[in-house]
This record gives sequence, C-alpha cells and structure tokens, in this order.
Amino acid sequence: MILARVDGVIVSTVCHPSMVGCRSVICQPIDDTGRSEGAPILALDPLSAGQHQRVLISTDGSKTRDHVGDPKSPLRNIILAIVDARDRENA
Repeated sequence: MILARVDGVIVSTVCHPSMVGCRSVICQPIDDTGRSEGAPILALDPLSAGQHQRVLISTDGSKTRDHVGDPKSPLRNIILAIVDARDRENA
C-alpha cells in the first residue's frame, strides 16, 4: 500500500481495451507529513478521488486486473481508499 496525493487525471484517445471507461489518475507518493516521495505513478481510480486528495493505492496488479476483468491488462495500481484524516493520537 502506498499513501499518495492525486495530482491529475489522465485523458487518452487510444488505450488498452481493459482501460476503456476507467478513470486513471496521476498520484504522487507522499510520506506521513505530506511531502513528496519518489516518482509519480498511474493508478486506476474507481472511487473518483478529487484533485489533491490523499489516497491509499494498492500495487497488487492482480487486484487491479480483477477489477477490470482482464487477466492480461497492463494496469497495476488501483486506489482502494480516500484518506479523510490522519489519527495523530495513535500514530
């Protein structure tokens, strides 16, 4: 699982058949304080996360391929949750 921030939406006129009708976003991995960490990644977004929202991303490609129903899909990352707030008391 990766904590990330949604930085943009991907728009494409040509894509793999498994991606038709799916929303894809660019996500910037972040650390616990919200600072950028590493390179941005592409993720499938079935939750319609908004710009700059914090999300949890699964890098389990099989979960993503199950979601789109194509075992040969090139998709790997999928947003599993939108993070509302961090519980600092238990951190």
